[in-house]
Amino acid sequence: MRFLSNVFKEMKKVTWPTGKEVNKYTITVIITVVVALGFFAVVDYGIHQLITFLLK
Repeated sequence: MRFLSNVFKEMKKVTWPTGKEVNKYTITVIITVVVALGFFAVVDYGIHQLITFLLK
């Protein structure tokens, strides 16, 4: 019971993000994922072309 009591006390100290902050963070994550996707797609294509060139 003491553990749960401490959990509830700590949860009262938590500050949750506002709606605007959640939207901002969500957009940041989506942009980061799209940039990473583009980067790895270009690298993958380059490696594929290099291997194809070397095997010919």
